[in-house]
Amino acid sequence: MKTLTLHDLNKADCLRLFYDGAFNPRDGVESEVAPFLDALEKYADGWVPTLVKAKRSRKYSRDAVLRAIDERRDAYGSSIGLFRSESPGVSLSLTLGLTQEEPDLSVSLNVQPISFFAQEEASRGFVAMVRAWASRYPSHYAAAHSSADWGFTDDPAFGRDDETWKRDGFDKVYELFWLNIFGPKLVETVGRERMLSTPAHLVEELPNGSVLLVLWPTAAEFASEEARVAQARAHVHLRPDLDFDTVLRTLRERSAALVPVEPRFHPDVAPLLTRLPDEFAISERQRKIAELNAFRPPVPEEWLPVAHPSDVANPERVLESYGDLSEGLVAVLHTDVPSIMKETPESLTDLDFHFWKTHFPERYTRDVLDGHTIPALGAYLGDVLVRRLGGTWVLRQKMEESQVRVGKRVWLPFLRARRYMQSRQALLNYSLTQFFHEAERYRP
Repeated sequence: MKTLTLHDLNKADCLRLFYDGAFNPRDGVESEVAPFLDALEKYADGWVPTLVKAKRSRKYSRDAVLRAIDERRDAYGSSIGLFRSESPGVSLSLTLGLTQEEPDLSVSLNVQPISFFAQEEASRGFVAMVRAWASRYPSHYAAAHSSADWGFTDDPAFGRDDETWKRDGFDKVYELFWLNIFGPKLVETVGRERMLSTPAHLVEELPNGSVLLVLWPTAAEFASEEARVAQARAHVHLRPDLDFDTVLRTLRERSAALVPVEPRFHPDVAPLLTRLPDEFAISERQRKIAELNAFRPPVPEEWLPVAHPSDVANPERVLESYGDLSEGLVAVLHTDVPSIMKETPESLTDLDFHFWKTHFPERYTRDVLDGHTIPALGAYLGDVLVRRLGGTWVLRQKMEESQVRVGKRVWLPFLRARRYMQSRQALLNYSLTQFFHEAERYRP
């Protein structure tokens, strides 16, 4: 069974929960974990995890959870994963700090997609689960919210320098999320009466003195105008020093930044650009799509109207050396870019994406790039033009001058490779994908 990776969780918005509560293993881990699992199984209707992962993976059961905790136990505690691969997907990290002065239970939970919580019943179940955890494992502070919108909040610093936020923690209501648990200390800082009179969908005092606050009936509607107004009103109620109009304007800007932008990429680089947005945080994705829509790569200039005649004495030996260079590139990258072995246009796009994703030009010295990568890449690119466009090598003693004739033009793959490997941005400006499609137009 598949477990969700961080990349999987970044493909669509999730309902994200961070929870850190007190944990008392004095009577044994099994009895102390039982209420946590009771609430999860009772209220996670439709999204109960199906897989437990520690040193090995097991089908979800109480026994599997306890065995996993035991497997991963070390001098500090234990950390395990609970997952659900079918929709809605679930990734839950459960960490038990068992040996510190104040043992704790930490939960990082993502349920994808957040649209699963568009119905009040599903959202009520989520609230009931967190209420049960907060009543059993008291927390200083916990929250659940859209992971995309969360990305705008600068959590946990909230605009403070590292020294300040690490010292002070969540000592004020810096941000108000869809669901919030405020521990007794923060409640008293705000004022219990003020906290309990917050204009919100649900404000509930828990037996241990904490307060549960839910802004809106459904988690999925966090970005609606009505939900944003409610969020702003509640926030300025808890923080009278804030200005309502300023808070609401910021929230509206966040909602606008999440409105889907239709991709309209330059056709020659669309196969590459289509793959880039998923590499950015969800909160940044629509802005990046808009930027990529506006991106226009320079028209390729690595070509000549008339070929320089070949000046090599032994063409077969030169072609053999190019073949060795190309095969060397394949040998190095075939695991990361399996399609490289096929020498197709799709292989070039896969290479573009790999080099961009890995920040390749910044990771290696110029000596490595100029002495190895660029010559090998130029030879490979030239071979693709020969194989897929019916091109013909026109060889020169100076490698960068070697050409591939396609139709009425001759193309300079080694020069393109050199420009391409100058920087991460150059990988887009001088992509292999665009170069191939430009040459393709001149195929006889």
